[in-house]
Amino acid sequence: MSGGVDSSVAAALIAQQGYEVIGVTMRMFDTPNEKIAKLNKSCCSIEDVEDARMVCSQIGAKHYFLNFVKEFEQNVIDYFVSEYELGRTPHPCLACNDRMKFDFLVERSKIMDADFVATGHYARIVKQQNTYLLQKGIDEQKDQSYVLYNLKQQQLKSLMFPIGNYSKDQIRDIARKFGLATADKPDSQDICFIPSGNYKKFIEPRINKKGSGKIVDVNGNHLGDHDGIHQYTIGQRKGINVKNTSRRPMYVSKIDIETGDVIVGYAEHLLHDTLIANKVNWISGTLPTEKINVTARIRYNGNDVPATALAIDSNNAIVKFENPIRAITPGQPVVFFNGSNVLGGGIIERHIQSEETAIESSLAKI
Repeated sequence: MSGGVDSSVAAALIAQQGYEVIGVTMRMFDTPNEKIAKLNKSCCSIEDVEDARMVCSQIGAKHYFLNFVKEFEQNVIDYFVSEYELGRTPHPCLACNDRMKFDFLVERSKIMDADFVATGHYARIVKQQNTYLLQKGIDEQKDQSYVLYNLKQQQLKSLMFPIGNYSKDQIRDIARKFGLATADKPDSQDICFIPSGNYKKFIEPRINKKGSGKIVDVNGNHLGDHDGIHQYTIGQRKGINVKNTSRRPMYVSKIDIETGDVIVGYAEHLLHDTLIANKVNWISGTLPTEKINVTARIRYNGNDVPATALAIDSNNAIVKFENPIRAITPGQPVVFFNGSNVLGGGIIERHIQSEETAIESSLAKI
């Protein structure tokens, strides 16, 4: 229970169904300035803990405040920084869900003798015969299934997403009907541990190797220099330290970790139709034996677009889009859907050319 309206309503709904509810607030990081955290809609502030405790009191549930600061530092913050250090763009919510909520918290719940772990995620779990399906939340604007693709069958068996069948407006209405203290509380920001929103300032003192190098165009012409690849991400337009003599805007189209070069180009240089993903998880637990038709999404607020996915092995997959898409970004998840069902996903390793010989060459590097 983060102290927000979503987890508050999740707890209230399952309490109403007759479950014995134990509210758990996870202390993920230390916020040096509670006032700043509040103004920036962060979480883990003293007020958030008090809000969670108040809601538990209202619904007759016990409340525990558990310290996971060390685990969060090692599994989320260190991951976040190291990915930028490698010229990649991480998604910290993915690591937080995967390791903190559905690993460490689940293990702690067993000590508490709990049967289920419920969260305020906008997603749904449906049992179909002996298989658990992960589905999108009803509210398309709030759906969080994109960052839940890493769930396994055994985890889905003991998870509950009570608010997945409701829209955000309905959740606030339910909170008001229950008289919950968090009914009109604003949503928190995505990167909760960077309340200022300035991720570069957060990363800078934590970087071990800044990876300085050249800024070049797609033809290899030297346009300028940079003092750290961690300052760039695919598709970036602002903050590129070069003099652009063209009227057309330039974007970061590639980051070469081996040379330290940041390659810039025009909009068309961001378009690619094929990618390789690693650390792939198939939610059914069964590896597809042939190419399958899916819709795929490569960023949290992106669109689901037609594609084919081919499992190379249990860890890697090739995804080919029906049409070229913009800014395929290493480090971001690519998630596969079949309608509302989440089939699985992985982490984007790189884009490749769709010609057969180029794919074969790329596979040899895995």
